[in-house]
Amino acid sequence: MNSRETFYQRLRDELKSVDEQGLFKRERIIASPQDAVITLADGSEVLNFCANNYLGLSSHPDVLAAAHRTLDERGFGMSSVRFICGTQDIHRQLELRLAEFLHTEDTILYAAAFDANGGVFEPLLGEEDAIISDSLNHASIIDGVRLCKAQRYRYANNDMADLEAQLKAADAAGARTKLIVTDGVFSMDGDIAPLDKIVPLAKKYKAVVYVDDAHGSGVLGEKGKGTVHHFGFHQDPDVVQVATLSKAWAGIGGYAAGARELKDLLINKARPFLFSTSHPPAVVGALLGALELIEKEPERVERLWENTRYFKRELARLGYDTLGSQTPITPVLFGEAPLAFEASRLLLEEGVFAVGIGFPTVPRGKARIRNIVTAAHTKEMLDKALEAYEKVGKRLGIIR
Repeated sequence: MNSRETFYQRLRDELKSVDEQGLFKRERIIASPQDAVITLADGSEVLNFCANNYLGLSSHPDVLAAAHRTLDERGFGMSSVRFICGTQDIHRQLELRLAEFLHTEDTILYAAAFDANGGVFEPLLGEEDAIISDSLNHASIIDGVRLCKAQRYRYANNDMADLEAQLKAADAAGARTKLIVTDGVFSMDGDIAPLDKIVPLAKKYKAVVYVDDAHGSGVLGEKGKGTVHHFGFHQDPDVVQVATLSKAWAGIGGYAAGARELKDLLINKARPFLFSTSHPPAVVGALLGALELIEKEPERVERLWENTRYFKRELARLGYDTLGSQTPITPVLFGEAPLAFEASRLLLEEGVFAVGIGFPTVPRGKARIRNIVTAAHTKEMLDKALEAYEKVGKRLGIIR
């Protein structure tokens, strides 16, 4: 067997091992716009509890109209990175509108939210500095930290005593700048980072706070302004906000928001910004349209939370463990991955599209189905999903 055959045999063996553990992931193809009800590739219509379409904007007619209008006015693609000739006036307009919405001095757009976390740490911090990161932070944060030469410290999820211990350790090591990094909302468990405790600790130890608000933006705070706004720290210059534009905002890309000096340095040194082709104009136009809807229709956020409270309450009544989630992210615990995947398959037979999640995305023994409740779901849709959960849970012996 030559080296090429050996390589591919190793891949086949690894895939077989993943499959035997019940952890193999297969894409499920949809053949319709993203919405609360979607059509699968086989033509069947199902309720969608997978998409992070928190405010129901993915297929909103006003967002689509904004995209079409901008496509006609500004063309299809930019064919360039931002600093060469990839910046139209609408790119800058979106950055300024986001800064105004978030109450920060400025904002920088990234082509992907993963790139935002990959393109902030390395330009800002060096060997003399320290990053103190929550143990359950998103994979994009973990990868971004790996690209940076700063000293690395990790604290147990939302454990303030451990955070303070790591801040003391960074001080003892002589760290020049200390950056506390946390998700605003943790994407697998749905709990909220206690910024009301983190920020005071940061002040005590003269640290900067970095919040990845992917699942808080559009969801928490007044008009969905995010986790930082939810806790009242939106005008604090020592808090950096990073988030995605692909969830509640229904588009793609990410941003970092904070002091103007932060944005200016990132424009000059952040590699994902410098070497990524900029957003297509239609995407920018659609995002501006989404922002306008978020600002003028605050009832979308209110409806999102009404649906969330109802769905969680009824799941608890059925006997399900939702892991103490505080947000529209609603995990239903099944324990082992094969059981969660089987529950997902049975729910699909009942017309509910909700995907099982297991190791390594979550710890072994903590496999779950992660439901995303949205403003686009009606009470009738929620009731149908709850009926399916009751039927499937009893069939699998999870509930009585």
